[in-house]
Amino acid sequence: MINSKQRALLRSMAASEHVIVTVGKEGITDSVVDSMLEALSARELVKGKVLEASLLTAREASDALCEALGAEGIQTVGSKFVIWRKSEKAE
Repeated sequence: MINSKQRALLRSMAASEHVIVTVGKEGITDSVVDSMLEALSARELVKGKVLEASLLTAREASDALCEALGAEGIQTVGSKFVIWRKSEKAE
């Protein structure tokens, strides 16, 4: 669990990030989970986007990915979301 100051710092860092993972009309598939897992392994902070054709909202996609990956949802704005997970390499 992170506190509000840490969350604010991560939100400010995510502002300059580009979207790495896109959730399409099929929703959260194994390939989306694998892509997010690879991205979280390479960097701790990942920004994703939910396409308009998807039946999920950005909040639902973020929550589902966080649960599947053991990560924390940092921010959801419009169709974009930011997820953070502490690096396993740092431990």
